[in-house]
Amino acid sequence: MKKLLSIAVMLFAFATFASAQAEIKFDKVSINLGEFSESDPVQKCTFTFTNTGDQPLIINQAVASCGCTVPSYTKTPILPGKTGQIKVTYNGKGKFPGHFKKSITVRTNGKTEMTRLYVEGVMNEAKK
Repeated sequence: MKKLLSIAVMLFAFATFASAQAEIKFDKVSINLGEFSESDPVQKCTFTFTNTGDQPLIINQAVASCGCTVPSYTKTPILPGKTGQIKVTYNGKGKFPGHFKKSITVRTNGKTEMTRLYVEGVMNEAKK
């Protein structure tokens, strides 16, 4: 009987520990930069997120779909209830004018391990 009770207590403790986890929640997962000129090709935006879990959130990596899009992110652990940012710089220099849509893949230690963010816009040809 004592063994059964011990096993039940250990399973309960493990289940409680396993449910304690970080969780990332973004304010938005897509940002439209609108229209801009080829003569001003560098555009920036910021994605804000909150750790809605009960453990510190760590961003392991943020990787863009192409070299023209560069993400930078909060490197320190985000405590429960606190916010962090992923800043994205799009550089259209040398790219063809027109509509673009780039993705940033964010990997964390949270319950949701991977999230995709999107940046899009229209780069218009520079007037000559």
